[in-house]
Amino acid sequence: MSNRQKVRKAIIIGAFLSFPMIMHWLSPWTILYSASLGIVVGAFITFTLQFFLSLFLGRAFCGWLCPGAGLGECLLPIRDKRVKVGKLNLIKWFIWVPWITLIVALFVRAGGIVDVIPLFMVEEGLFLGHVGGNYRYFIYYGVVLGIVISTLTLGRRAWCHSVCWMAPFMIIGTKISQWLRLPRLQLKSVKENCNGCNICTRKCMMSLDVKEMAQRGDVRNTECILCGECVDACPQKAITYSFKR
Repeated sequence: MSNRQKVRKAIIIGAFLSFPMIMHWLSPWTILYSASLGIVVGAFITFTLQFFLSLFLGRAFCGWLCPGAGLGECLLPIRDKRVKVGKLNLIKWFIWVPWITLIVALFVRAGGIVDVIPLFMVEEGLFLGHVGGNYRYFIYYGVVLGIVISTLTLGRRAWCHSVCWMAPFMIIGTKISQWLRLPRLQLKSVKENCNGCNICTRKCMMSLDVKEMAQRGDVRNTECILCGECVDACPQKAITYSFKR
C-alpha cells in the first residue's frame, strides 16, 4: 500500500469514528425538520458546500472524507467483492429527488428562509446532536446498519453506489463543471502506457472498469471518487492525477 493510500485510509476511517459528533452536519432528517421551521441548519450548509466544491474537486469527498465510506472500507477485509455497476445506481436518485422536493416544499410552507442557525438541534452536546429523543440513535444506527448490510451482501461501496443522499450533489456539480469546462481535480490516462494488466480495475473502490477507460484515454466517470487507488496501483503509471479544464 502506498503512503498516499495509508494517509487516505487513516483520514477516512477517522471520519467514520467521528461520525457520532458530525452526524448533525450530514443528516437528511435534520435538514427536513429545520426546513419545516424555515431554518437553514448545518446540514444544509454542508450539502451546499459539497455541491460548490465538487465543481473543482469532483467527488473527492467520497474518496477521502466521507464517514460512511470509512465504515465501508473497514469492512473490506470481510467482504471485498466488486459490485455490479448498473441500475442500482439509480436508487439514490429515487431517494434524492423526493427528498429535495420535500425540503423545498417545507421551506415554502414555512414562509421561506427565516433564519440561519448552523448549530440548531445540537443544544444537548456534540454526540449525535439533538434530533428529537431516541430518533437520533435510530437514524445513526440505521445508517450504520444499512452500510454494513449493503456491503456484506452486494460488495464494496454498495451504499455509495445505490443509497447515499450526498452523492447526487457532487455528481451534478461534476457534470456542471464538465459543461462549463472549469479547471478541476480529475484523473488523466496515458493510454500508450497501459499494458492491460487490469490491476487498476481490481483496485477501484467503485468497481469501475478503469482499464477500459484508461485504454480509451478518458477516465472521467461521475462514479469516480478520486481515491487514487488506481493511480497508486498502476505499475506503468498510465493513470495520474491532474487539475485542469
